[in-house]
Amino acid sequence: MLLTPHSQATTPTRRRRTAAALLTSAVSVCLVAASTPAVPLGVGDRLFPHLGNPGYDVASYDLSFIYPGGNSEPLRAVTTIDAWTTADLDRVNLDFAHGTVESVEVDGDPAQFHTAGEDLVITPEDSVSDGNWMRITVRHTSDPVPAEGREGGWVRTTDGLAMANQADAAHLVFPCNDHPSDKAMFTIRVTAPDEDTVVANGLPAGVEKSGGTTTWTYRTQHPMATELAQVSIGRSTVLHRTGPHGLPVRDVVPTEYRKALEPWLEKTPAQITWMENKVGRYPFETYGLLMADATTGFELETQTLSLFERELFTEPVYPPWYVESIMVHELAHQWFGNSVSPRTWSDLWLNEGHATWYEALYAEEQADKPMRDRMKAAYGASDRWRAAGGPPAAPKAPDAGRKTSIFRPNVYDGAALVLYALRQEIGRPAFERLERAWVERYRDDTATTADFVRLASEIAGRDLDGFFQGWLYGEKTPPMPGHPDWKPQAPAQTSQTQAPATFSQTQAPAKISQTQAPVRPQASVKQARPAKAAAR
Repeated sequence: MLLTPHSQATTPTRRRRTAAALLTSAVSVCLVAASTPAVPLGVGDRLFPHLGNPGYDVASYDLSFIYPGGNSEPLRAVTTIDAWTTADLDRVNLDFAHGTVESVEVDGDPAQFHTAGEDLVITPEDSVSDGNWMRITVRHTSDPVPAEGREGGWVRTTDGLAMANQADAAHLVFPCNDHPSDKAMFTIRVTAPDEDTVVANGLPAGVEKSGGTTTWTYRTQHPMATELAQVSIGRSTVLHRTGPHGLPVRDVVPTEYRKALEPWLEKTPAQITWMENKVGRYPFETYGLLMADATTGFELETQTLSLFERELFTEPVYPPWYVESIMVHELAHQWFGNSVSPRTWSDLWLNEGHATWYEALYAEEQADKPMRDRMKAAYGASDRWRAAGGPPAAPKAPDAGRKTSIFRPNVYDGAALVLYALRQEIGRPAFERLERAWVERYRDDTATTADFVRLASEIAGRDLDGFFQGWLYGEKTPPMPGHPDWKPQAPAQTSQTQAPATFSQTQAPAKISQTQAPVRPQASVKQARPAKAAAR
């Protein structure tokens, strides 16, 4: 079958050089002798020590799945990885933890393989030297039944499958270098029964029918982190419309809900235009919403095809302004988190803080929900959030057995509060220039908190290291510029009308009024909504 091509004459981009530097400097033990025991490796991420692997930089993934027609049976799969080596390798580690490996080849030759923790450890027949292209082909299964004690990977919908791979669950679906520092191009092909529709990241690259099945192929035109991969399989309808500058917009909806969902989907082109007016041109080749008929408790910014629960749009408990602001939250991630990706998971605040910022700004401008009120409430709760989850740029490690628990309020409204303080500190014009410069300078790249601090200082024309040190790393929230009357509140003083609160997702739904804003639960899953919880 066709594979994503590569050219050995290709010069690594800045992104590849910076990713390679991280991969090679984080761990040097990749140069192991073949006789030593297989061990799990990692790129040295503070929050996920064994995530990612050193010694190579992935250029492209070619993923092929055969869907049997039932979402409880393993899919047969072939994953082909083209990578540039950044060290001499006697072994190659991939992240893979929820499937059966049938065979592995390196540059066309059979290779031995073992498992170690959540790593697939491959021993090629001949070692691979530094500075060369390497092609790894893994034939395996991909299990849609959730792994015991793990979150993410395949999401089973009422009629098929979708993906939710954040923060470190892509390797529950396919072998990969599962860390956002190593972005790559993707070709995704899925063979499914004729009655199913398949949509994935990127643009269509072919549809072939044969013997009652259809093979759908999609390709990305921009590099993507593994956690942002998306594949939808099911009895779906694909709706097409045109966004700004002729951008193709395609939405994937359960066919039976098409009529009810269409009014919401019509809003997307105008929301893209709104974001472009704030930060510049949309960074990818297409966009759209995947409205999955599944209960997940979260929405997810998978690249070019954001994942939403269908019930967000069909349950009357959610006021329209709130639903629209959540749509903008995931849209904003296409710039912040997808195009400009975090170098490490400790840089997560750059993703979620910015998405929350534009969510709140949209609500302010389109629904008269003042940003100042939301930020004052967040300021009141900020010290408590920092105590529970760490400062925005130094989040605490995930809870045992709940890797998505890094998505706490400190990296949502707590991080948006940092951006509000920054705008207060340097002024609105400089802040708006910074936002545009950030997504332009690091487009299709990875970036760190230090990069943001450096650019902010450059735009402001003065050293902001001291400002950011307190706001990003302090145990206590610094005074808010321009608002000396704002005071952090003790936990006993913080009510649901003053700041987001911790609550259980098992509580009964509460009616959300047109003037109330639903809040996210602490230590919850990604972009969680209070569907089963209280609202402020």
